[in-house]
Amino acid sequence: MRAVIAVSLLLALGACGRIIPEGSVPPPVTTPPPVLTPPPAPVGANALLTGVALGPAFAGLGINDVDARGALASFIESCPKLLTRDDASGLTRREDWRSACDAARSASPARAREFFAEHFTPVQVGDGTAFATGYFEPEIAGSRTRRPGYEVPVYAMPADLVRGWPDDVPASERTGRPPLGRYDERGRFVLYHDRAAIEDGALMGRVPVIAWAADPVEFFFLQIQGSGRLRTPEGDVIRIGYAGQNGREYVGIGSVMRERGLLGSGPGQYSGSMQGIMAYIRENPVEGRDLMRLNKSWIFFKELTGDGPLGALGVPVRRESSVAADPAFVPLGAPVWLDLDRPEADGLWIAQDTGGAIKGANRFDTFWGAGEEARRIAGGMSGRGRALVLIPRTAAARLAGR
Repeated sequence: MRAVIAVSLLLALGACGRIIPEGSVPPPVTTPPPVLTPPPAPVGANALLTGVALGPAFAGLGINDVDARGALASFIESCPKLLTRDDASGLTRREDWRSACDAARSASPARAREFFAEHFTPVQVGDGTAFATGYFEPEIAGSRTRRPGYEVPVYAMPADLVRGWPDDVPASERTGRPPLGRYDERGRFVLYHDRAAIEDGALMGRVPVIAWAADPVEFFFLQIQGSGRLRTPEGDVIRIGYAGQNGREYVGIGSVMRERGLLGSGPGQYSGSMQGIMAYIRENPVEGRDLMRLNKSWIFFKELTGDGPLGALGVPVRRESSVAADPAFVPLGAPVWLDLDRPEADGLWIAQDTGGAIKGANRFDTFWGAGEEARRIAGGMSGRGRALVLIPRTAAARLAGR
């Protein structure tokens, strides 16, 4: 995984993890395009079962040169994965991508729009109504060694975090993937330590510590993102990325705050953005700590090298080019076109990441890089509009029965 886990709108603080949206999506398109006739779909919810329709021609999407160039560069980075992994959405096969990937390697950035127009067909999944949030790579204060002011452990993966079946689950009900947990002193399989227990020291001295963060609130939000940077007092940067999760329940504290009447525009209320939620926690430290502990999920990290945080596809995510999507509805590595009521998020993106709250057709999380501007945009991103997925022409022709 996201990888980098999400941030935005934080009404449900979701991602990486990501942010779970609130509110309704826009009304469906009143005049849907012709519906493609798919082959028999696999069992389970995916794009084919949801329904796929031909979108408008690429030339009518209004994609500018800057968007196309950025998308082309990210698509090229995605190609090695596209050619070797199966597509859970059912829209494409590995061999469908070969022609586009071969052409992409020699495509001129100056002709990026022509490349996408020549090799892809826009299709609409479901009714095409989209909801998009944003995420970024946070940078917080940290240290490789524990010292005064740097007391929050950034844990690596615990050796005792495993999958298994509790003894009280009958063999006949042991279906699907076993849950995450640990074996206690008596050899019984139990749930893993939750956020409160970990904060109280349950893992201290037993699990490797990559570094020490200075601010528990900033680190909580970095965990939601799923990756980030730690800047040391000496000016060094330690880049960390998602390694695993404790298997405990994720609770969107933004949703809890809204239910309690803490978020809104009235007197004494805080905004539903990341900044507003963080302000409440800082101004109400006791209640804020209890609120964060409602989210029992804990993210473990690994140190990263390279020029960018890695998404679920295993390639670096890029500012204003990479987007997280549900791989059951969008092939990871595919171009995605967004037309939203947030113009800064309009244009062409490449699906290179996933997130715990990024589920369902036309649900996306846009990546905005690092720094204060990225934090501001991602923290307030909540865009609604329309989405199209661009798939290779051979795949679209097959779905249409041509």
